[in-house]
Amino acid sequence: MVKILVLFFLFTCLCGSAQQRIAVDICVYGATSGGVIAAYTAARLGKKVILVTPEGHTGGLSSGGLGNTDIGNKIAITGLARDFYRRVGLHYGKPEQWIFEPHVAEDIFKAYIHEASITVLFCQSLKAVFRKGLQIQEIHTIPANTGSGNNTYIIQAKEYIDCSYEGDLMAMSSVSFTIGRESNQQYQETYNGIQMRDKHQFPDGVDPYVTEGKPESGLLWGIHSAELNTLGSGDKKLQAYNFRLCLTDSLPNRIEITKPDHYDSSHYELLLRYIKIKNPKSLEDGILNINLTPERKTDINNNGPFSTDMIGMNYDYPNGNNETRKKIIQDHIDYNKGLLYFIGHDVRVPEHLRNEMLTWGYPKDEYLDNDHWSPQLYIRESRRMISEYVMTEGNCTGRLKVTDGIGMAAYTMDSHNCQRVIVHGMVKNEGDVQIGGFPPYPISYRSIVPKQNECTNLFVPVCLSASHIAYGSIRMEPVFMVLGQSAATAAVMAIDKKLTVQKVPVDRLQKELKEDPLALHHIKY
Repeated sequence: MVKILVLFFLFTCLCGSAQQRIAVDICVYGATSGGVIAAYTAARLGKKVILVTPEGHTGGLSSGGLGNTDIGNKIAITGLARDFYRRVGLHYGKPEQWIFEPHVAEDIFKAYIHEASITVLFCQSLKAVFRKGLQIQEIHTIPANTGSGNNTYIIQAKEYIDCSYEGDLMAMSSVSFTIGRESNQQYQETYNGIQMRDKHQFPDGVDPYVTEGKPESGLLWGIHSAELNTLGSGDKKLQAYNFRLCLTDSLPNRIEITKPDHYDSSHYELLLRYIKIKNPKSLEDGILNINLTPERKTDINNNGPFSTDMIGMNYDYPNGNNETRKKIIQDHIDYNKGLLYFIGHDVRVPEHLRNEMLTWGYPKDEYLDNDHWSPQLYIRESRRMISEYVMTEGNCTGRLKVTDGIGMAAYTMDSHNCQRVIVHGMVKNEGDVQIGGFPPYPISYRSIVPKQNECTNLFVPVCLSASHIAYGSIRMEPVFMVLGQSAATAAVMAIDKKLTVQKVPVDRLQKELKEDPLALHHIKY
């Protein structure tokens, strides 16, 4: 553990070093769970690797609060992804474990980095991508915390893997992408586009106006004034982001939830109107989804029509610059912290709910360098690549099948709400979809590589080519790890055989992933 912490310190210090030019075989951008596994795979297979991230942590959401893993079907989780959950199990004295604490996950990701001697550049954002023809030649980075300065890195690589939640390397490489929801017509789908369903929905009768019954008084905070478009039609709206909240009710480890900066109780007026109609018996009765994790901690997720999801406040995030994104992230922090404080302290909240909320606090032993709050906003969806093959609802349900599968997905087609609107004079949420009941299905290799005529040395296993609703099934942390390993293995093959990413023999890749699931051996051709 001491070695890991020392290594982490040394890597962090790179954020303050002078400008450097670095040459490697493979550059991975984004230290998400998929990014760490991609870098580890490539290094284990004998390549010189660098991992670059604008964040100061590793593991993305897996170490950022999502400790109650969204699995779908464990059969789909293979290779190093399965190894990760077995390492978690080892920590807790079990064969494998899918529910865990944030710091335990991050320690395991750090261990992967240490074991493979991977160089990590923390706190570095993309500044520019330079191409020659269809090949990326080098990328330039700048400090993520300032957006300017002399501490710039120039990284030259043979292959690049974009494992960021935002798809920044993909976008700056002039690769086609989309944002938002396609219409159902575009890919012959049923659950894409605008959807008005009854899950996480307001009951009838919740008034949207500041003064009830008086439209002239204006709308309550968080409600959009735009009219609802045709069901199934496409738009550029995104499913809501939130934080997966790690709290504890352990008195020795608990820090009181205090009033956050920029607190505004009017932001939660809709919650009061919902509570008045719903009359919830507990926080889990339509307010917070409190998933318990080891050591009396939680992974709290959105629950009900007004919860931790900050609906409609993330539209500018995918294409936003550093400052825009920082503001959106801070707005989400203020909203989520404010929600917890409001429930526990506003006298208009029923006493039994306030008392229940006051049993929880921030854990002293988590996120020590970030005021005990997760550094990772839940970016459920951002940019999505458009490649030669787009994964769609048909793949999820089994209507469409691919033979070039390099990983499996199995989760419900899951979209959180995208907007909060007025329907017949009442508040309603729009966009939530939860459709499951299908078996695991393969993810096409073509969906993680760009079109042949756009870029020939880039992999995109996180912001992969998928429709909005199919991405809602694929976008789970274990799957990102599986696809990160697949991308890295393919990158090694492309280097060894001097192939474009589109020409990597998928049958050979499939064989390699099956025969060497832990990337223990160099590829033998």
